[in-house]
Amino acid sequence: MKQYGAEFFGTFWLVLGGCGSAVLAAAFPGLGIGLLGVSLAFGLTVLTMAYAIGHISGCHLNPAVSIGLWAGGRFPANKLAPYIVAQVLGGIAAGGVLFLIASGKAGFDVSAGFASNGYGVHSPGGYSLLAALVCEIVMTMMFLLVILGSTDKRAPQGFAPIAIGLCLTLIHLISIPVTNTSVNPARSTGVAIFVRNWAVAQLWLFWLAPIVGAVIGAYIYKFIGSDES
Repeated sequence: MKQYGAEFFGTFWLVLGGCGSAVLAAAFPGLGIGLLGVSLAFGLTVLTMAYAIGHISGCHLNPAVSIGLWAGGRFPANKLAPYIVAQVLGGIAAGGVLFLIASGKAGFDVSAGFASNGYGVHSPGGYSLLAALVCEIVMTMMFLLVILGSTDKRAPQGFAPIAIGLCLTLIHLISIPVTNTSVNPARSTGVAIFVRNWAVAQLWLFWLAPIVGAVIGAYIYKFIGSDES
């Protein structure tokens, strides 16, 4: 239960910190943090939580990561379901807190997006479903490569959180214009259920693509990272 609690609060922090920066601070008049700031916010949530709870639960914070680690032989199948449930509940709880904060400002309109992920007319840059699918698969694939490589016992010890946090920052710098960046079904679900309508209708892609990408990344690392000759 301590591991599941760690995943709940870790994912809570990721969604509150990352999506909160997008909703509350990205376009704040005169002082907005913009795309770079939001990207850093997501990376910093993972970096800080990796040091805070990595020794408790492994700091997955992401159903796709848990599934990828299982596919890569690093995580037991019997913990997948409770980890994913804890992550999704943490994301929804953060979405609820963020909604309470954001709705305290006059003129707040959740239908404007609320940091939800989307494609087509709901993509920040107007990118198609196919572009969004490819982007999310490839970004999550690379995320798993970095996670598996930096946490390999042969890698320098103690630096994995930095590599993983910076990798997530880079992923956001690339893909915010395409999908608003998911690579994490719990992050997508946590805000989509408050937007409802189009955000929920498009949510399937932000479960499917990250999971497919994570599994691909896991199998690639099993091939290139094997210490067998």
